[in-house]
Amino acid sequence: MITILKSTEKGLETFTEFTGGSWINVIDPTPAEITQLSQALGISQDYITDPLDIDELARVEKEGDTTLIILRVPYYQEKDADIPYVTIPLGIILTEQYAVTVCKTENRILKELTNGRRVISTGKRYRFVLQLLLNTANRYLLYLHEINKTVDKLEDSLQQSLRNKEVLELLKYQKSLVLFETALKSNELMMERLQRSRIFHSYPEDEDLLEDVLTENKQAIQMVGIASNILSQMMDAFASIISNNLNQVMKFLASVTIVMAIPTMIASFYGMNVNLPLVHEAYDFTIVLLVSVVLCAAVAIIFWRRDWF
Repeated sequence: MITILKSTEKGLETFTEFTGGSWINVIDPTPAEITQLSQALGISQDYITDPLDIDELARVEKEGDTTLIILRVPYYQEKDADIPYVTIPLGIILTEQYAVTVCKTENRILKELTNGRRVISTGKRYRFVLQLLLNTANRYLLYLHEINKTVDKLEDSLQQSLRNKEVLELLKYQKSLVLFETALKSNELMMERLQRSRIFHSYPEDEDLLEDVLTENKQAIQMVGIASNILSQMMDAFASIISNNLNQVMKFLASVTIVMAIPTMIASFYGMNVNLPLVHEAYDFTIVLLVSVVLCAAVAIIFWRRDWF
């Protein structure tokens, strides 16, 4: 799908034809659309297809007057997915007249720009790229906040858990944090290369914005790294807690079994066809019952004092 957007006095408007100074948003293009873009904008088809590879790394490539920037952006799949939060490549192609974004899947970062919630100027191509990079770093931090909230809820349920379900849930979010950290470091290397290329040094505002982008990205790397380390140690601790909870249950059940075995053993003795004490007494059943109760109570008190109940 190809969408042509351009900033006007009325805001961000959609056009049907390629217009200079516009932003061309491409989502999962067909082979025919790839050919159309390549011919109309005079760019290599590889620049359009490379960002569609889900495993593509963040990098910068320049050919003539055309620059390709690929960054990894966060993407939320769904809560029940094997990995709820992943990263996907987003390609930014800069030509003399156009800014083109190419992505396999529509994501929240592009939606925020297309729905007009953020004021952008499509004519200022480099400023547009910096805004996109800044939104990406902020989105990482937002998703990290959501992951931390989910982990806190799982932590509360894990304290009394006897199953591995909650630990496996934590493992899913740990995978997400590893993907985030890897992508952010890859983006950082790409941004540093952009900084060295000095393509954003035409305007002082762009230089300041680039510094903000690098700062936000470094902050995201540090926070994701801290969260990943905490979650890793937490999983080890809760694995021990689950094992300890299970041991407590087994100890309680063993204690109950021993206490219940006492009256069973006494009743078995008095079920034998042999001469036993009290068998000819008038209150033999009552006496045997009281003895059983006293012995059970005594053993239960001993277990309770040893904290086995």
